Amino acid sequence: MTSNVVGRLQARVALVIGGASGIGLAIVERFASEGADVLFTGRRQSDLDAAAARSGARPIRADASHVDDLRAVMAAVGESHGHIDVLVLNAGASVSDRIEDVTVEEFDLQIGLNVRSLLFGVQAALPLLTSGASIVFVGSVAGQIGTPGYSVYNASKAAVRSLARTLTAELAPRGIRVNTLSPGPTDTAMFDAVSDDVRADLAAAIPLGRLGRPDEVAAAALFLASPESSFITGAEIPVDGGLAQI
Repeated sequence: MTSNVVGRLQARVALVIGGASGIGLAIVERFASEGADVLFTGRRQSDLDAAAARSGARPIRADASHVDDLRAVMAAVGESHGHIDVLVLNAGASVSDRIEDVTVEEFDLQIGLNVRSLLFGVQAALPLLTSGASIVFVGSVAGQIGTPGYSVYNASKAAVRSLARTLTAELAPRGIRVNTLSPGPTDTAMFDAVSDDVRADLAAAIPLGRLGRPDEVAAAALFLASPESSFITGAEIPVDGGLAQI
Protein backbone atom coordinates (compact mmCIF):
# COMPACT_ATOMS: atom_id res chain seq x y z
CA MET A 1 0.00 0.00 0.00
CA THR A 2 1.34 3.43 -0.92
CA SER A 3 1.62 5.85 1.98
CA ASN A 4 0.02 9.27 1.66
CA VAL A 5 1.97 10.67 4.59
CA VAL A 6 3.85 13.85 3.67
CA GLY A 7 7.25 14.35 5.28
CA ARG A 8 7.55 17.02 7.91
CA LEU A 9 10.19 18.86 5.88
CA GLN A 10 8.61 18.36 2.48
CA ALA A 11 9.94 20.80 -0.14
CA ARG A 12 12.17 22.59 2.39
CA VAL A 13 15.81 23.38 1.74
CA ALA A 14 18.04 22.26 4.61
CA LEU A 15 21.76 22.86 5.03
CA VAL A 16 23.77 20.92 7.61
CA ILE A 17 27.22 22.29 8.35
CA GLY A 18 29.24 19.29 9.52
CA GLY A 19 27.01 16.53 8.20
CA ALA A 20 29.36 13.90 6.80
CA SER A 21 29.55 11.63 9.84
CA GLY A 22 28.18 10.88 13.29
CA ILE A 23 25.33 13.01 14.59
CA GLY A 24 25.50 15.32 11.58
CA LEU A 25 25.03 12.45 9.13
CA ALA A 26 22.13 11.09 11.17
CA ILE A 27 20.48 14.51 10.89
CA VAL A 28 21.11 14.63 7.13
CA GLU A 29 19.56 11.19 6.67
CA ARG A 30 16.52 11.97 8.82
CA PHE A 31 15.89 15.30 7.09
CA ALA A 32 16.15 13.65 3.68
CA SER A 33 13.71 10.93 4.75
CA GLU A 34 11.25 13.67 5.75
CA GLY A 35 11.22 15.22 2.31
CA ALA A 36 13.82 17.96 2.64
CA ASP A 37 16.19 18.93 -0.14
CA VAL A 38 19.37 18.49 1.95
CA LEU A 39 22.86 19.85 1.41
CA PHE A 40 25.69 19.16 3.84
CA THR A 41 29.34 19.96 4.36
CA GLY A 42 32.43 18.11 5.52
CA ARG A 43 36.19 18.39 5.24
CA ARG A 44 37.13 14.99 3.83
CA GLN A 45 36.01 14.00 0.36
CA SER A 46 35.87 10.30 1.23
CA ASP A 47 33.44 11.01 4.09
CA LEU A 48 31.36 13.27 1.86
CA ASP A 49 31.12 10.63 -0.86
CA ALA A 50 30.10 7.89 1.59
CA ALA A 51 27.53 10.14 3.29
CA ALA A 52 26.05 11.23 -0.04
CA ALA A 53 25.69 7.60 -1.14
CA ARG A 54 23.87 6.76 2.10
CA SER A 55 21.58 9.77 2.27
CA GLY A 56 21.05 10.96 -1.28
CA ALA A 57 21.86 14.49 -0.08
CA ARG A 58 24.19 16.89 -1.87
CA PRO A 59 27.71 17.19 -0.42
CA ILE A 60 29.78 20.39 -0.37
CA ARG A 61 33.41 20.19 0.65
CA ALA A 62 34.29 22.89 3.18
CA ASP A 63 36.20 23.46 6.40
CA ALA A 64 33.77 25.13 8.81
CA SER A 65 36.64 26.69 10.75
CA HIS A 66 37.44 28.85 7.69
CA VAL A 67 35.09 31.79 7.27
CA ASP A 68 35.83 31.99 3.56
CA ASP A 69 34.69 28.37 3.17
CA LEU A 70 31.42 29.14 4.96
CA ARG A 71 30.80 32.10 2.69
CA ALA A 72 31.55 29.95 -0.36
CA VAL A 73 29.06 27.33 0.85
CA MET A 74 26.31 29.92 1.19
CA ALA A 75 27.12 31.31 -2.24
CA ALA A 76 26.82 27.82 -3.72
CA VAL A 77 23.49 27.19 -1.97
CA GLY A 78 22.23 30.58 -3.07
CA GLU A 79 23.11 29.80 -6.68
CA SER A 80 21.56 26.32 -6.66
CA HIS A 81 18.51 26.85 -4.43
CA GLY A 82 18.08 30.56 -3.74
CA HIS A 83 17.12 30.18 -0.10
CA ILE A 84 17.50 28.14 3.12
CA ASP A 85 14.60 27.02 5.30
CA VAL A 86 16.60 25.00 7.86
CA LEU A 87 20.19 25.63 8.92
CA VAL A 88 21.92 23.17 11.24
CA LEU A 89 25.37 24.05 12.55
CA ASN A 90 27.00 20.89 13.83
CA ALA A 91 30.73 21.18 13.10
CA GLY A 92 32.82 20.83 16.23
CA ALA A 93 35.99 19.56 17.86
CA SER A 94 36.97 18.30 21.28
CA VAL A 95 40.46 18.06 22.80
CA SER A 96 41.12 16.80 26.30
CA ASP A 97 43.84 18.55 28.33
CA ARG A 98 44.01 19.77 31.89
CA ILE A 99 44.45 23.49 32.34
CA GLU A 100 48.22 23.33 32.81
CA ASP A 101 48.60 21.61 29.43
CA VAL A 102 46.13 23.52 27.23
CA THR A 103 47.85 25.00 24.18
CA VAL A 104 46.94 28.01 22.07
CA GLU A 105 46.48 25.67 19.11
CA GLU A 106 43.96 23.52 21.02
CA PHE A 107 42.09 26.62 22.14
CA ASP A 108 41.93 28.07 18.63
CA LEU A 109 40.80 24.75 17.14
CA GLN A 110 37.90 24.30 19.55
CA ILE A 111 36.75 27.91 19.67
CA GLY A 112 37.15 28.16 15.89
CA LEU A 113 34.92 25.17 15.15
CA ASN A 114 32.58 25.19 18.12
CA VAL A 115 31.81 28.92 18.27
CA ARG A 116 33.24 30.94 15.38
CA SER A 117 31.83 28.60 12.71
CA LEU A 118 28.34 29.03 14.17
CA LEU A 119 28.44 32.81 14.32
CA PHE A 120 29.90 33.34 10.87
CA GLY A 121 27.86 30.49 9.41
CA VAL A 122 24.67 32.26 10.45
CA GLN A 123 26.05 35.60 9.28
CA ALA A 124 26.83 34.21 5.84
CA ALA A 125 23.41 32.55 5.61
CA LEU A 126 21.38 35.63 6.57
CA PRO A 127 20.54 36.74 3.01
CA LEU A 128 19.24 33.24 2.23
CA LEU A 129 17.22 32.50 5.36
CA THR A 130 13.49 32.64 4.76
CA SER A 131 10.92 34.15 7.08
CA GLY A 132 10.02 31.29 9.41
CA ALA A 133 13.39 29.59 8.95
CA SER A 134 14.78 27.40 11.73
CA ILE A 135 18.38 27.53 12.91
CA VAL A 136 19.59 24.63 15.05
CA PHE A 137 22.89 24.82 16.91
CA VAL A 138 24.31 21.48 18.00
CA GLY A 139 25.79 22.18 21.41
CA SER A 140 26.45 19.71 24.21
CA VAL A 141 25.51 19.05 27.81
CA ALA A 142 29.23 19.75 28.34
CA GLY A 143 28.24 23.40 28.44
CA GLN A 144 26.40 22.73 31.71
CA ILE A 145 28.97 20.61 33.55
CA GLY A 146 32.60 20.83 34.58
CA THR A 147 34.31 17.68 33.38
CA PRO A 148 38.03 17.81 34.30
CA GLY A 149 40.26 18.05 31.26
CA TYR A 150 37.69 19.75 29.06
CA SER A 151 37.89 23.39 30.12
CA VAL A 152 38.01 24.83 26.60
CA TYR A 153 35.48 22.42 25.11
CA ASN A 154 32.99 22.94 27.93
CA ALA A 155 33.40 26.72 27.75
CA SER A 156 32.89 26.67 23.99
CA LYS A 157 29.63 24.76 24.34
CA ALA A 158 28.42 27.19 27.01
CA ALA A 159 29.17 29.93 24.48
CA VAL A 160 26.99 28.15 21.92
CA ARG A 161 24.03 28.35 24.30
CA SER A 162 24.68 32.03 24.97
CA LEU A 163 25.03 32.84 21.28
CA ALA A 164 21.70 31.16 20.56
CA ARG A 165 19.96 33.37 23.11
CA THR A 166 21.27 36.58 21.57
CA LEU A 167 20.58 35.53 17.99
CA THR A 168 17.07 34.54 19.04
CA ALA A 169 16.45 38.15 20.04
CA GLU A 170 18.12 39.58 16.94
CA LEU A 171 16.42 37.34 14.39
CA ALA A 172 12.93 37.04 15.88
CA PRO A 173 11.71 40.14 13.96
CA ARG A 174 12.39 38.18 10.76
CA GLY A 175 10.44 35.19 12.05
CA ILE A 176 13.63 33.13 12.27
CA ARG A 177 13.83 30.71 15.18
CA VAL A 178 17.13 29.76 16.86
CA ASN A 179 17.40 26.77 19.18
CA THR A 180 20.15 24.65 20.68
CA LEU A 181 20.25 20.87 20.62
CA SER A 182 22.52 19.52 23.37
CA PRO A 183 23.43 15.82 23.16
CA GLY A 184 25.04 13.87 25.95
CA PRO A 185 27.47 11.00 25.28
CA THR A 186 26.36 9.55 21.96
CA ASP A 187 27.49 6.26 20.42
CA THR A 188 29.22 7.52 17.28
CA ALA A 189 32.47 6.49 15.61
CA MET A 190 34.43 8.67 18.04
CA PHE A 191 33.60 6.10 20.73
CA ASP A 192 35.00 3.17 18.73
CA ALA A 193 38.39 3.50 20.42
CA VAL A 194 36.92 3.90 23.91
CA SER A 195 37.43 0.93 26.21
CA ASP A 196 34.53 -1.11 27.54
CA ASP A 197 35.33 0.14 31.05
CA VAL A 198 35.07 3.79 30.00
CA ARG A 199 31.82 3.12 28.14
CA ALA A 200 30.44 1.38 31.21
CA ASP A 201 31.42 4.32 33.43
CA LEU A 202 29.74 6.77 31.07
CA ALA A 203 26.59 4.69 30.90
CA ALA A 204 26.48 4.39 34.69
CA ALA A 205 26.46 8.19 35.02
CA ILE A 206 23.41 8.48 32.75
CA PRO A 207 20.04 7.92 34.44
CA LEU A 208 18.76 5.88 31.47
CA GLY A 209 21.83 3.67 31.78
CA ARG A 210 23.22 3.82 28.24
CA LEU A 211 24.80 6.06 25.62
CA GLY A 212 22.54 7.89 23.22
CA ARG A 213 22.13 6.97 19.57
CA PRO A 214 22.69 9.39 16.67
CA ASP A 215 19.16 8.76 15.40
CA GLU A 216 17.76 9.92 18.75
CA VAL A 217 19.58 13.23 18.40
CA ALA A 218 18.40 13.49 14.79
CA ALA A 219 14.79 13.03 15.92
CA ALA A 220 15.12 16.04 18.22
CA ALA A 221 16.75 18.03 15.42
CA LEU A 222 13.80 17.20 13.18
CA PHE A 223 11.39 18.53 15.81
CA LEU A 224 13.30 21.82 16.07
CA ALA A 225 13.53 22.11 12.28
CA SER A 226 9.88 21.38 11.60
CA PRO A 227 6.69 23.44 12.00
CA GLU A 228 5.87 21.26 15.01
CA SER A 229 8.16 23.53 17.06
CA SER A 230 6.84 26.76 15.53
CA PHE A 231 6.42 28.49 18.92
CA ILE A 232 9.79 27.40 20.32
CA THR A 233 12.81 29.67 20.03
CA GLY A 234 15.76 30.47 22.27
CA ALA A 235 15.41 27.04 23.87
CA GLU A 236 17.87 24.29 24.66
CA ILE A 237 16.73 20.71 24.11
CA PRO A 238 18.93 18.18 25.94
CA VAL A 239 19.22 14.68 24.46
CA ASP A 240 21.35 13.22 27.23
CA GLY A 241 19.40 10.48 28.96
CA GLY A 242 19.07 12.80 31.95
CA LEU A 243 22.81 13.19 32.52
CA ALA A 244 22.80 16.94 33.19
CA GLN A 245 19.16 17.27 34.17
CA ILE A 246 18.91 15.79 37.67
